[in-house]
Parts: sequence; structure tokens; C-alpha cells
Amino acid sequence: MGAGALIKKYAMYLGRWQLSTPILALVLFWLNDWNITLATIIANLIGGLIFFWVDKYIFKTNYMHPLWEIKDDVTCADCGITCKGYRLVKTKNYDRLNDPHPEFRCTECSAKKKEKLEQAGVVV
Repeated sequence: MGAGALIKKYAMYLGRWQLSTPILALVLFWLNDWNITLATIIANLIGGLIFFWVDKYIFKTNYMHPLWEIKDDVTCADCGITCKGYRLVKTKNYDRLNDPHPEFRCTECSAKKKEKLEQAGVVV
């Protein structure tokens, strides 16, 4: 993420933070007959219900680092040697997170598989 995009997100976050103040103050005003601690807890819960979605939008990302799983002493799915095994689990457009039969590969075979996936359009 570039500096400009980060500054834009930060500005949106500061604006969101300022919007939460009058909403929380309004809830505290409505609950002015209640115990102040309980009223504050309720105000913050209401703020959380509202601003969770705003924060989710502000902090969403279009970029995802690839998720790899690494295990020791596995049999390479391609060449059959026993080694440290690697498998690509998840990228922006590739998801084998719930694969019931994961295939691990040695370093060389993993690099070849990664190349084939990239040629097939998988963003790694």
C-alpha cells in the first residue's frame, strides 16, 4: 500500500472517529437517568454495532499475501522424496484452505507447481 492510500485511509478513520462522538453522546443523553458506567457500556456497544461496518469498509484490502503451509517429513506429491513440504493454500483467486487431501511438494516441485498455477492465472 502506497503512502497516499495509507493517508487516505487514515483520514477516513479520523473522520469516522469524529462521527462516533456525537452518536455516543446522544446515547448517553438518552440514558442520562441510568448508571453512568452502564450507560457508557451501552453507548459503546451501539457504537460498535454501527462502526464495525464502517471500519470494515475503511480497512478492507484488495491485496492478499499468499498463504503457504509448510510441513516437515512429508512425501512430495510429484517426485516422491521425503522432505520439508510446501503447499500453496490461499491467494486472492485460489483457495485450497479446506482441501481434504492436501498435496505437499519439495522445494523444486513446489516452484514448478507455482509456475504452472501462475500460467493458469492464479495470482501468487
